[in-house]
This record gives sequence, structure tokens and C-alpha cells, in this order.
Amino acid sequence: MDKVFSNKVNLLKALAIILVVSGHLEFSLFGMFPPYSFQLALFFFISGMLFKEKYINDIKTYFHKRIKSLLIPYFCYELAYLVITYFLYKHSGVFLGDKISLKSFFVTPFINGHQLLLCAPLWFVPQLFLTLCTFVLLMKFLNKTPDKWFKLGIFTVMGFGAIPLFKFLGNSTGSLILMKLMFSLFFVYIGYFYTKYIKDNINIFLPKYLGVILVFQSVMWLFNRDFSPEHGIGLSYVLVWGRFDDQLIVPVLTALTGIWFSLFFIEVTYNYFKDIKLLKDIGNNTYHIMANHVLIMFLITILLCHFNHVHIDFSNDKIYTIFNPVQTTYLYFVVVVLITTYLGNIQKYIYSKITDKLSNKQ
Repeated sequence: MDKVFSNKVNLLKALAIILVVSGHLEFSLFGMFPPYSFQLALFFFISGMLFKEKYINDIKTYFHKRIKSLLIPYFCYELAYLVITYFLYKHSGVFLGDKISLKSFFVTPFINGHQLLLCAPLWFVPQLFLTLCTFVLLMKFLNKTPDKWFKLGIFTVMGFGAIPLFKFLGNSTGSLILMKLMFSLFFVYIGYFYTKYIKDNINIFLPKYLGVILVFQSVMWLFNRDFSPEHGIGLSYVLVWGRFDDQLIVPVLTALTGIWFSLFFIEVTYNYFKDIKLLKDIGNNTYHIMANHVLIMFLITILLCHFNHVHIDFSNDKIYTIFNPVQTTYLYFVVVVLITTYLGNIQKYIYSKITDKLSNKQ
């Protein structure tokens, strides 16, 4: 992987996680490309961009790497947040999550990942694990044919068929898992396809393409039934719960336009942003930011309410509630991104010291 491509991917990861944080604060950085319409699809796309074909013939190693990089940190975080949630429960009398059980700890993460509300955004990690493991198995099977368009067709059918099939089967646990898997597999393959066949061969960032995307996005806004002028976030959907309102293919289309615009944004701003250390750190700490940003938002709210003598009712107030949204939204945004980024740096430093000591003893 060349250095420029690696740097651009890291900036793209930084942008994706910034969109996640801004989305949970109910504002959009890109206006007509709202975060709830594409940021998770963007993460799947990035995973596809980074997929290495060598693992198609070494699936065991790939599974081992994904367990080590995704699942082990996930369950460590879940255990830590279980302790935090229990501590808050002892002081408030309200448990912010599902009742503690083996099912909620080990099974729910692969269904909806909302067993503990303070780390609910981490639901994405088990979903990514399932998606990538399925992806490498499918690629091994589909490699029996060298036709790239056939493979693209298979994944496209899965992507555009995910929501209609889900609505046809009904909102059950099985259909929800299947829908999310089909939806995410499509975007992983699109990321792989972009890196392998488009990135170095076709310039998709010409001004005329920007014009086409803007016109197309504006048309989707015009006919979108979920438009909300108050929040400025139309075209939104909630993948984790399968909430798409009456839409069938619009979520896929708006995810594609959002991904293209994100790539375009990084392409045109790369020379300006490439040497900013904070952005590099954000891109390198997406896992930790995803895991910790709701907790930091929650703590900021508690502090502001305490200093302003405002009572918080844990049984009624959502964990996403922020103090005086009109005045403090952007303060939350900046503080949360900074704290979670540097918290991630600290966690990495501690982990490296521990692993160094263990390796030296051996």
C-alpha cells in the first residue's frame, strides 16, 4: 500500500468517525449528505478498500486477525462498560441497558449491540466482524469465476435487495441479521472494487461528476418522506434496527452518494489536511472514539446540569440528551472528539508498554 493512499484512507476514517459523533449530536457537516445516511456504509466501504486478496487463500489467518483486532477489544470494552453501568446503577437506581446475562453479554452484540447503552455505538464492531468473515468466504467461492462484473452483480443484488427482502420477511431477529449482512457486504465489495479497478484507472472526481451527484442528491431530498427541517437530517435511516420508513432503495442510493462525496472531499482537501497530526490521530483511533464518545457526552451533560442546578432523571432522560443544544452542541462536538482521540492515544500507549513487558519476559 503506497503512502499517499494510506494517508488518504486514514483521513477518510477520520472523516467517517467525525460524522458519527456529529450525527449523535444531531447536526450534519455536509448539509445535503447527512451522516445517518451514509457514515456506517462508509466504514464498510473503507474495510473493503483495505481488504487484501491474499487472505482469500488463507481464511484461517484472516479470521484470527479479525478476532484479534475486532472481537477481543470489543469484549474488553463491554466488560469495562458493564462495570461503569453497574456503578451508575448503584447511584441512580436505573440500569442503562439490558438485564445482565450470558445472552446479553455474548449474543446480543451480534443482534443489535445495544445491551449497554453507554457503548451502544460499538454495535458496529460485531457487525463488521460478521460481514468481513462472510465476505472472505464469499470471495473464495466467487473466485471460481474471474468475471469481475458477475461478482459486482451478485453483491449489487444483495445490497439493493436487502431492504425489500427484510420488509417481505418481516421484522424478526433472523431477517434483521440477514438484512444487515447483505447491506454491509455490498459496501465492502464496492470498497474493494473501487481500490482494485477504479482508483488508479478512472478519474471519478471530475467537476461534472460533482454536478451529477449534487443534482441526484437534491432530487432524492425532494422526494424523501423522512425530511426533517428542524434537524437538517433528511434521508436518514437506522441500520441497526432496520428502520427505513417506506423506503426500499433510497438508503442504498444515498449511502453511495455520501461515500462518493466523502472520497471527493478527501481528494480535494488532501494537500491541506495531510500533515495535520490531530486528524491523523483521529483516523488512528476510530475504534476508541466509537467506543467512548457517548460516555464523554453523558459525563459532560452530568457536569453541566450539576453546575446549572438542573436535575437529571436517569429513568426518563436519554443518554444522548445534551445540555442546551442550541448553545452547547459544537462545544460537545469539539470536546468529545479531542478527549476520545487522546484517550485512544493513552490506551494504545499503555497497551504497547504491557505487550513490550510481556514479550521481554518471554
